[in-house]
Order: sequence, then C-alpha cells, then structure tokens
Amino acid sequence: MGPRSLYFVPTVDAPNRVPPERFGLQFEDGDQFMPLGSRHGLVFVIHLSLSRVLVWDPVTADQHLIALPPGLMGHLNRTMVHGAVLRAAGEDQHFQVVLVVADDDYDMQDRQMLACVYSSRTGVWGDIISAPLPPKVPIGSRPLMVSPSKEAVLVDNSLHWMLFGSLVGILEFDLLKQSVAVIPTPVGVVSSHGRHELTVVRAKGGGLGFLIVIDFCAQSWRRKTDCHGVGSWELERTIELDKLLPLNPEKRAHLYIVGFAEENNVVFMWTSVIGLFLIHLESLQFKKIPHPSMLAHYLPFESVFVAETCVGGGHDGAVAGGQDRGTMKKRTVVLADETL
Repeated sequence: MGPRSLYFVPTVDAPNRVPPERFGLQFEDGDQFMPLGSRHGLVFVIHLSLSRVLVWDPVTADQHLIALPPGLMGHLNRTMVHGAVLRAAGEDQHFQVVLVVADDDYDMQDRQMLACVYSSRTGVWGDIISAPLPPKVPIGSRPLMVSPSKEAVLVDNSLHWMLFGSLVGILEFDLLKQSVAVIPTPVGVVSSHGRHELTVVRAKGGGLGFLIVIDFCAQSWRRKTDCHGVGSWELERTIELDKLLPLNPEKRAHLYIVGFAEENNVVFMWTSVIGLFLIHLESLQFKKIPHPSMLAHYLPFESVFVAETCVGGGHDGAVAGGQDRGTMKKRTVVLADETL
C-alpha cells in the first residue's frame, strides 16, 4: 500500500467546480491519522502516529501541527478522541480547536466527559473542562464513546457530536459557557428500532436538529426549550426516501449517512446501488455525486467562493473568512479518505 491521502470530490458543476487536483494532503506510508471534520475553510485531522492534531487550510496550503494536551494524551489509546475546528466571528487568521472525550472506564467515580480548547491566538491549550456522565448512562459491555464516523455540527454557540455505546445521545460543548453536557435523543426513536442511521443536523430555521433514517424513511426532529429551560424533541418532518430516490424496490440496499454540510443544510448518503449522493433537507433536492461507488470516510468541506478570486483556473475561488459574506457564494466539496 502506498502513502495514504485525503482528496476532494467536487459537488458542483462547471464553471463553479474546483478542480479536485487543486487540493490534496499526503501522509507518509504507515502513518495513522483520522480526518474529523472541517469548518470555516479549515480541515481538522488527528495524527495518531505523531500524537498531534493537524489544522490544514487547503486553499493556502498552510498546516498547523499541534501537540495534544497532556490531560487527554492518556485517552488516545483507550477511547475515541474527537474534536472540531472553527474560526471566531470576524477572524480570518486565528482559529480554535476543541477536543472532546467520553471517559467511560467502568469506574462510577470517574465516568465523565472531558473537553479542552486550543487557541491559535495564544498558542496554548486551556484547562481541561469536565462534567460527570449522567447517572442514567448504564454500564454495559459497550463503553460510551464519541462516534468516530460523525463530525461535529455547530448550532448557535455549541458544538454537537453523536454518542454511541451504552447510550445513544448527543454530546454538547457550549463555546460561551465552556461547558459539556449530554442531550438525550428523542425517547423511543432509537431504542425501538434495529438497524438505523442517525446524525445531528441543524433544524429548519435554526436550532438543534436530529435526523434518523430507518428503512428509507427519514425523521427530522427539532430540539425545543420551554420557559423553564427544559428541553424536549418535536417531530418536524417525515421524508419518504424511497419515493425521492431513483430506486427499484428489488434493488434496495442499506442506506448510510456519511456526512452533513451544516452551512448548506445538506446531508450526504451512500448506498451500494446509487453510490454517493446528497439531499438538501429543506428543498429535498437530490443530487448524485460522480465518484467511484465505494463506502468511504467522507467529510463535507464548505468554503466561500468569490467570482473575483481565481483558484486553479476556475471562475470561482475558495477563500476563508475576512470578507463580506454577502458577496460570496458557498460551495461544498467532499473530502474523502481513500483507504476506508
């Protein structure tokens, strides 16, 4: 096997298409790494071989290798360390990295959620932020973990990750309060069904959303908070995917949710029959992505394009932050790990 790489799969047509060869990230043969997400024109990768996190700007080719915080190093070989990258409002140079861990080591005294924030402005990690796991989280044969196959979703001022194992839930990190919490999924929706696909999304009009797909039927849920601060879920929409997708009944196959583009409210899915495709959750527009029909690790990469800036010979170029967003067009491509 040769060196592993990350490469881009464009999702827009010419002339707005960015040539896939314009971007790419190579790793040395034998390197262990995991792409965990992208946001605000930056890609976030955890480099397991180096015990570092990598923040990469595909447009400028800038790379930032950051040592993991000592307080989380011990978790790297025991559980899933997940995270996210983001820029503060109005920032075009500096960024933040948030790492999260569900520390479920079967010790009732030490079961907790951990988070740590890095600022490129200061160049240091902050203190470890912790909170005990809710008492209702059972101790089972499958420890609670942050899902490695689902990237974080930014909703308002909080980042959200899917949890799985002894509990299916949502880990929330509040960027303003610098706190972590667990949000339960809609009661009975997950536990009452067998094989399913689920992900955090942005609800229609804003707010936290939750999407679950069972047998080509998708349910979109919205999180509400009452005047007493008590949260609950409301079923917002049911989508009959078998009527939306070009599928013959006899050719149905399991449908996988492989990514969510939060700025465009687009969910990426894959089946062995269709391959990779996207669905806009509000308009329900369907589009097949021309890509080899393989199940891989896909991460939507959203950037902002301005007609006056040329990248790779195209009419629209990729830029990240620092300009009037009202004059820009958002474009989405898919970042793929070719070996998964």
